[in-house]
Amino acid sequence: MKSSPSFPRPAAAALLLMSLIWGYNWVVMKQVIRYADPFDFSAIRTLFGALSLFALLLLRRRPLKLVAARQTILLGLLQTAAFTALIQWALVAGGAGKTAVLVYTMPFWLVPLAAWRLGERISPIQQAGTAVAAGGLLLILEPWAAHGSLASNLLALAGSLAWALATIVAKRLRQQHEVDVLTLTAWQMLFGALALCVVAALHPSRPIDPTPYFFGALAFNAVLATGLAWLLWLYVLEHLPAAIAGLSALGIPAIGVLAGWLELGERPSNAELGGMLLIATALLLVNLVPVLRRSGPPRS
Repeated sequence: MKSSPSFPRPAAAALLLMSLIWGYNWVVMKQVIRYADPFDFSAIRTLFGALSLFALLLLRRRPLKLVAARQTILLGLLQTAAFTALIQWALVAGGAGKTAVLVYTMPFWLVPLAAWRLGERISPIQQAGTAVAAGGLLLILEPWAAHGSLASNLLALAGSLAWALATIVAKRLRQQHEVDVLTLTAWQMLFGALALCVVAALHPSRPIDPTPYFFGALAFNAVLATGLAWLLWLYVLEHLPAAIAGLSALGIPAIGVLAGWLELGERPSNAELGGMLLIATALLLVNLVPVLRRSGPPRS
């Protein structure tokens, strides 16, 4: 009797801890902009995050060589610079929970991009999931209502698009070059952080208010949301199929919405709740159904 693959407990624990860190970080990023300009905080957090990853590389004696410099720089500009700046900017006028949900629509940008740039086939389930997600986005954006910030919503969606483009760049880079994942992550984050430092230096901003919350948020982002969470993600990818690991995206915006509701009083409207439910349904269609079909019942 051959059974389907088990779900290792250490990987499940890593997935849960990573989701809690990244989910709650939406509230942290929302509140810290009271004490620092979004571009300043984005530059500082990513720079410290990159330094922490390089320190980890040195401690673990992993390779430091930069591979595929042009592609790595492009990856850093998309995945670290553009993505981080756009989501932090979106939080200026948008709610933490709603922004989290919009940013985690990334898989639905990725489906057509992967078909176009990587030649991947779009399955009927992916097509159905994309259609359901589009309906959910329409409910969350509520173009017929006067409340909310359309600019914030568009910035969050632009951040999800930047993340999807970065995923394509990373996948092609790893197809063409042999590179250590942790080394690639550190280098791309350093290039993205340097770009954000340039933007922050050129962008007029108010002075940083060095409150205890600011330093706590910085430590949380640099050490936990960047260093530890990235390590947990790499561990999950090493021990679980990619499709199952992708289900982590379901928990992160849900935690962001719940934390924003409880801590910031950001109660979603009925339309927003309906949109979030549709997006969660679409994510289940795209990620879970194919996994269940592949695993199937045990075969004798």
